Amino acid sequence: MANADAEIVDIARFSQGDMSGWQTKVFSGETRYAIAITGGRTALHANSTAAASGLFRKVNIDLKKTPILHWSWKVDNVPTGRDEHTRAGDDYTARVYVVFSGGVAFWRTRAINYAWSSNQPVDSHWRNAFTGNARMIAVQSGSERAGQWLEERRDVLADYRKLFGKDPSNVDAIAIMTDTDNTGATASAWYGDIWFDAK
Repeated sequence: MANADAEIVDIARFSQGDMSGWQTKVFSGETRYAIAITGGRTALHANSTAAASGLFRKVNIDLKKTPILHWSWKVDNVPTGRDEHTRAGDDYTARVYVVFSGGVAFWRTRAINYAWSSNQPVDSHWRNAFTGNARMIAVQSGSERAGQWLEERRDVLADYRKLFGKDPSNVDAIAIMTDTDNTGATASAWYGDIWFDAK
């Protein structure tokens, strides 16, 4: 957590049972999202069977002030045997989107997808199979750490510069998605609180 003088911008307070401001976007079938308790910890539970829907929240983040994105997550399982570089394999047990310039139409605008990959090396990145405007980054990979809560931290400003070769506009939305529509698999994941702060 940032020091007391640093600016903190709360995006999700799922640990408090708070889902205010979050809206649903359905692509194909509906992933079930609900506040639940796992191991005594309150979080957002996502369960998907051959479905793809996400939750998004409109925000306005100035990455020059608060470039560091924090979140926690846990996956119960990681479906395997697919190529995430292809449309047929473009499913993820857990991912956090950061969306730039264009509002909540994050399937058409520039976005960074921080993904729990099934098989790509950690820190590898690639173009999303459906749109060249979105880039994928494997933050975690495989099932070795399934069942564990992991705390993540990414410098979104630095990631954007690396992936797109320029400075971004402000962040317009944050989204989360657990999806299995392309492979028809079943996936279960948990999302903890999400926030931005200064370096």
